[in-house]
Amino acid sequence: MHSGVVVAGGRSTRFGDGDKALADLAGTPMIRRVADRLAPVVDELVVNCRADQRRDVAAALDGLDVPVSFAIDTVPDRGPLAGIETGLDAVAGEYAAVVACDMPFVEPALVAHLFERAAGHEAAVPRPDEWFQTTQAVYHADAMTDACRRALDDGQRRVAVTLDALDVAVIDRDEVERHATMETFENLNTREAFEAARDRL
Repeated sequence: MHSGVVVAGGRSTRFGDGDKALADLAGTPMIRRVADRLAPVVDELVVNCRADQRRDVAAALDGLDVPVSFAIDTVPDRGPLAGIETGLDAVAGEYAAVVACDMPFVEPALVAHLFERAAGHEAAVPRPDEWFQTTQAVYHADAMTDACRRALDDGQRRVAVTLDALDVAVIDRDEVERHATMETFENLNTREAFEAARDRL
């Protein structure tokens, strides 16, 4: 069983007014675009969000082709590391794809490949340049949950610090581009990026 986790609990401070996850991107809430891209390659979707988001996010995801459940932040505003830990702790599958809610161009073929590459490892994480794409990656749910907890206990906030504790299959740019364009990693975390993507769509 393959699980998907969409991390949507952030406050979207760079995005301006309104909930980024629910922003209308050419007629569709952004989180629904992410979910629709993930649905063909996962068997369930777990959404990590704040309690005050749950009703509206559930409405946005109504009718999705896979079951949707929620992993609510018990302590909000602790960042994506805590969101990933909360989401992965709630999945049913051994491995889970983690994707940020502001990545509406996530390529299903790449996610499917990451599941294949993660087998026998504790993570498959793209690294198309100097940075790891930790919010478009596949993790062994238990191993990554433990790594997140340890990092949080140490006062860390960056997701990438967990990778030092995991057996990671690193997916370089050439391997990524056999399955997707770099657009897959585009994150719309500012209003300008959002407007540009809406114009393209």
